[in-house]
Amino acid sequence: MERVNILVEALPYIKQFYNKKVMIKYGGHAMVDDEAMASTARDTVLLKYVGMQPIVVHGGGPEITRSMKKLGKEPKFIKGLRVTDEETMSIVKMVLVGNINTDIVSQICLHDGKGAGLSGKDNKLIEACKKIHKIKDEETGEIEEIDLGLVGEIKRINPEILEMYTENDYIPVVSPIGIAEDGTTLNLNADTVAGAIAGEMDAEKLIILTDVPGVLRDPSDPSTLIQRIHVDEIPALVEEGIISGGMIPKIETCVDALNNGVKSAHILDGRIKHTLLLEIFTKEGIGTMIYK
Repeated sequence: MERVNILVEALPYIKQFYNKKVMIKYGGHAMVDDEAMASTARDTVLLKYVGMQPIVVHGGGPEITRSMKKLGKEPKFIKGLRVTDEETMSIVKMVLVGNINTDIVSQICLHDGKGAGLSGKDNKLIEACKKIHKIKDEETGEIEEIDLGLVGEIKRINPEILEMYTENDYIPVVSPIGIAEDGTTLNLNADTVAGAIAGEMDAEKLIILTDVPGVLRDPSDPSTLIQRIHVDEIPALVEEGIISGGMIPKIETCVDALNNGVKSAHILDGRIKHTLLLEIFTKEGIGTMIYK
């Protein structure tokens, strides 16, 4: 009966999200642990079989760093931001497109899903331009411009190729690199890519898998998880320091997606098995949901 009750609890959500697009950003533990990646891919295929249309974007920062060191190239950072020169960009493409993307597609296919690997360069899916980062000096208060090389920001999403795949029952898996006007390849932030595609594809949900339970009032206590945050509450949570550090850009990505038509955004712990299913198909959920 417990199993039956679980299925019955899931039914309203299966009906509600039937034929709706769901953007899933693979990151954190779901990327570096083979078992976690396999589990996440299997759950993604399950979403497809119950009538949803999942789209995947993945990151790969730690894997890029490891590959660079193996190849004898020391990663270079300026104020915590990775510098991407031509040689580094070749490694980025090799790791993201050649290794991680194909591994995720293979796992999706292993569980009888129809995975299709893409990069942001395919059919100009992601048009980008070079990004100049501006950082404030804490001592002087002056704004400093930093050139990180082949690091870009999104100009435009052209979703035709994604629509072609989703309309034919494929699960697209996108590597976060873009193409500049002159054909140059640019490295992009995977969270930002996921949010931008979610908005352009009119996704029902944006789901970001990471290595924390969600937004916590006390970072050392998982029981202080905030399960629902309205966008109007975010400035106060930032002011209080509850949303801080690396969580800020993830929340900003979620807010941008909501402002572009996505119905809800979720930050989930990719270390927890079946975290996708627990968030989508249960009343309590398991992570933090941001909504308008």
